[in-house]
Formats: sequence, C-alpha cells, structure tokens
Amino acid sequence: MRKKPQIATMFGKSPFKALQAHMGIVKECVLEVPLLFDALIKGEQQALTSQQEKIFTKEEEADILVDELRIHLPRSLFMAVDRRDLLDLLKLQDNMADTAQDIAGLMMERDMSVPQEMVEPLQALVQRCVDACMHSATIVERIDELIETGFRGREASDVETMVEQLSSIEDETDQMGRDLVQLLFSIEDNMKPVSVMFWYQLIQWIGNLGDHAEDVGNQMRLLIAK
Repeated sequence: MRKKPQIATMFGKSPFKALQAHMGIVKECVLEVPLLFDALIKGEQQALTSQQEKIFTKEEEADILVDELRIHLPRSLFMAVDRRDLLDLLKLQDNMADTAQDIAGLMMERDMSVPQEMVEPLQALVQRCVDACMHSATIVERIDELIETGFRGREASDVETMVEQLSSIEDETDQMGRDLVQLLFSIEDNMKPVSVMFWYQLIQWIGNLGDHAEDVGNQMRLLIAK
C-alpha cells in the first residue's frame, strides 16, 4: 500500500509547500502523456500499458494529497491568500492530472490506432499542451516570492507576464486543436464512424490540458489582483 504524503511536514510555516508538492506530482503525471502517445503511434502495447499505469499511479498520488490538504488546511489562515482561493487553485491544478487520466483511460477502454496523416500534428498538439502545463507549474513555483512581497512589486509583474505568456501558448493549442479536428473530418470517410467519434473526444481532452493550465495561471492572476 502506498504511503500517504506527510502533509504536516509539507506545510512547514504555510500550506503553500503542500500546494507546490501537489503541482510537482501533477507535472510528473502530465509529462507521461507524450510518451503515452509515442507508444500508441508505434503500436507498442507493452509500453502503452506501462504509460497508462504510470499516469494512473501519479493521478492517484495527486488525489491523495488533495484530500489530505483539504482535511488539514486550517479554517482560518492569517495570510494573504483566502482559504477558498487556495482550494480553488488546488482543484484547478488537479484538473490537469484528472484529464491525463481520462486520456489514458480512453486508450485502455478502446484499441486506438493513429491515422498516418494525424501523427505529426497530434504529437505537436500533445507537446504544446504539455508545455502549457509546465508553464503553469513554473508560475505556481513563484508563489513563495509573491507571498514575501505581498503580491506586489516586481515579482507580481513578472508573474503577470508569465500568465500572459501562458495565455499565448493556450491560444496556440486552441488553433492546433481546431486544425487537427479539421484534418480528422477530412479523412473520416476512411475511418469507422465510432473511431472518428473517439478521436474527436480525445482531441478535446488533449486541448483541455492547455485549458486547465491557463485556468491555473488565471487563478494566480486573481490572487495578485486581490
């Protein structure tokens, strides 16, 4: 049985270390997604199963930490961040791990094959959405500096700039997703209708990784605004 995270030691002087620890697990989970698609494209079933298991394991670890943090987070915090805002940020982070699990789960439930025309744009979309998630994690890593400066000054401006950069990355993923859907529909006559349906869903979920990453950035922006 997996040992639960020692939430008390993560808290230290504040709950932010636990929040960042959770994001660290989310990063590890999301970083397995490109390897998942690489295995799918190559038709390597053993590698595909291994990646699925890694994603499910990391998502479970993230969920355990979420539950522990919710239980141990004090009702009254003497800090610059409201408890509700902190829990909202935690949920937004966790959405990325949940989506990675959804993607891996669909591949477990159905034998997917990648049309050759979709290989390169699919890999590009996956990687750019993962880039968005990694960028959001970097923003969360700056929360310590934001606390020290009272969410003001140069640190706040730097984070605002990072959030803008994240928004630009997410805009790219939106366009890449639309292009990939158009490509899917252009070759649908050569595919089974149910396969088209599943691929459409999968593309949406890949794009959701970028959406959730942007949500994290926007929540950090909200903390600065308050």
